[in-house]
Amino acid sequence: MSLRPDSGSVPDQPGSYQFKDQAGRIVYVGKAKSLRSRLNSYFQDQRNLHPRTVQMLGAAASVEWIEVATEVDALMLEYSLIQRHQPRFNVRLRDDKSYPFLAITMKDEWPRAMVMRGKRKRGNRYFGPFGHAYAIRETLDLLLRTFPIRTCSDNKMSEHTRLGRPCLLFHIEQCAGPCVGEITEEDYRKLVHDLTRFLEGDTDEVLRELNDRMSSASSSMEFELAARYRDRLASVKKAIEKRQIAGTRNEDFDVIGIHDDELEASIQVFFVRKGRVMGQRGSIVDKVEDITQPDLIARIIEDLYQDENPIGMPKNVFVPALPDKTQLYEEWLTRQRGSRVEIRVPQRGDKRALHETATKNARESFTRHRLKRGTDHNSRARALEELQRYLTLPSAPLRIECYDMSHLQGTDYVGSMVVLEDGLPRKSEYRRFKIRDVDGNDDFAAMEEVLSRRFRNYLEERDLPSTEVTKFAYPPQLLVVDGGKGQLGVAVRVLESLGLGAEIPVVALAKQFEEVFVPGQSQPMELPRGSEALYLLQRIRDESHRFAIAYHRKLRNRRMTRSVLDDISGLGDVRKKRLIKEFGGVRKVQQASLEDLLAVTWLPNKVATAVHERTQGQA
Repeated sequence: MSLRPDSGSVPDQPGSYQFKDQAGRIVYVGKAKSLRSRLNSYFQDQRNLHPRTVQMLGAAASVEWIEVATEVDALMLEYSLIQRHQPRFNVRLRDDKSYPFLAITMKDEWPRAMVMRGKRKRGNRYFGPFGHAYAIRETLDLLLRTFPIRTCSDNKMSEHTRLGRPCLLFHIEQCAGPCVGEITEEDYRKLVHDLTRFLEGDTDEVLRELNDRMSSASSSMEFELAARYRDRLASVKKAIEKRQIAGTRNEDFDVIGIHDDELEASIQVFFVRKGRVMGQRGSIVDKVEDITQPDLIARIIEDLYQDENPIGMPKNVFVPALPDKTQLYEEWLTRQRGSRVEIRVPQRGDKRALHETATKNARESFTRHRLKRGTDHNSRARALEELQRYLTLPSAPLRIECYDMSHLQGTDYVGSMVVLEDGLPRKSEYRRFKIRDVDGNDDFAAMEEVLSRRFRNYLEERDLPSTEVTKFAYPPQLLVVDGGKGQLGVAVRVLESLGLGAEIPVVALAKQFEEVFVPGQSQPMELPRGSEALYLLQRIRDESHRFAIAYHRKLRNRRMTRSVLDDISGLGDVRKKRLIKEFGGVRKVQQASLEDLLAVTWLPNKVATAVHERTQGQA
């Protein structure tokens, strides 16, 4: 391979390596304990490499490297290069929204509390991030009654200084009035210090001081001042209650929850300080390279803690799975914190429960992300246009059908057909098939039966008058089957046997590598990562899989809960429940004589006779 460096020229040292394309742009950045060993692993038989790695090597024209002293330095250099160059084949984390922080502008002469988003500025103290801006404002509104620092802009403060009168916030005791000299700079700095200490989680000392001031004022017969301290104490306690308790008072840790598929991942992080959840952050990850969950967790840790953490480094990081080279990342985090940091998988108790909550949030965020993308008109139009172009279809596939099979060791075999029209699910057109003619575990035969039944019905119904209600009269403009070349071959054979081979295009989508198989090509085609076309195919494949599993479970549950009294003419659910209740169970009904059954006044004699014949036959 032409881009392979000369033998022996690559050092056996830690470092970062960069693959570049012909224009000199970096397309991939990696790190290694030994640059020589790592780079040699790329230059082998391509059949042994992951398809995405092969694709990256195909786009690269040269490789360069930078030596460093230690593995930790290689880790930091890799992150820096990824942030600077944004290589197309590296995993990228992007926030699924701009999270708000509560900021204290410490560099100002009179520091100000404010809600901020976006890039953080030096000199400010940040607390959060919070899930919603209103959550900060509610908390801040409570805290300003106790720590009345200003929230106004610099221009507004200058205006009131010039006018010589304070704003409304001073009169409602939510600002100390620094603009008109109602508080000294020293006392104001004390307010700011107490507020930041409270936001850092040191609530006990704040509560104790307020309680002491209230008691002192009361002892001095200053009851109005004591009432003010009482109200401030109540506001602080209410603000404390708003924060979720997640551990003991002295615990500082972060919890990372993940939900992903082959293309993307959703990340949710809870920041816990002094035993309380101080903020959260959500991100969506584009998995543009072959990456395992431990590798993904390593990338998340790099992204979270490489920049300055607004609420300080945690003592523990709880993750769903340990990253490769956990000790390396612990060493790096320890250097950042200045004391020992551990990466652990929570096994039980409160940490486990909080991790499950973070994972649930990640799953819900992932669903919202997908729904938002799926319902966007421009995205759908782009997906249909890309499918037409990539698959060389005669027109944009406005109706797409996808088929999947589901069974449990050959039992309760079912098939599903789901439909997208204009890129949106058309649930009224979904169909379920109970497999009739397949014995045992044979997905190919089951797929053949389902497709044959569907398209025979289409041939029978397409010429019927439009006034007659039909289920299968509309053909798809693209047929998708879940699987690889085997399932594709079955679909092609069925369509050709029915004379529909030239009319209905068909593709197969393999789940393992999201590869698309098309007729007449031995090798799969890979739609571009992140393309709307691939996302649309994946979405309809996942929906067909869900629909098939739901029907399979329904049949299995029905079979497992059937009794001898099912399917008796005249014995519906209501009569059956009443009969079982009157006799005291199904077994008692089976043991009853014909005379006992005929003696039941509300049960018709014909039904009683049918029940007796069925139960005796079963016996």
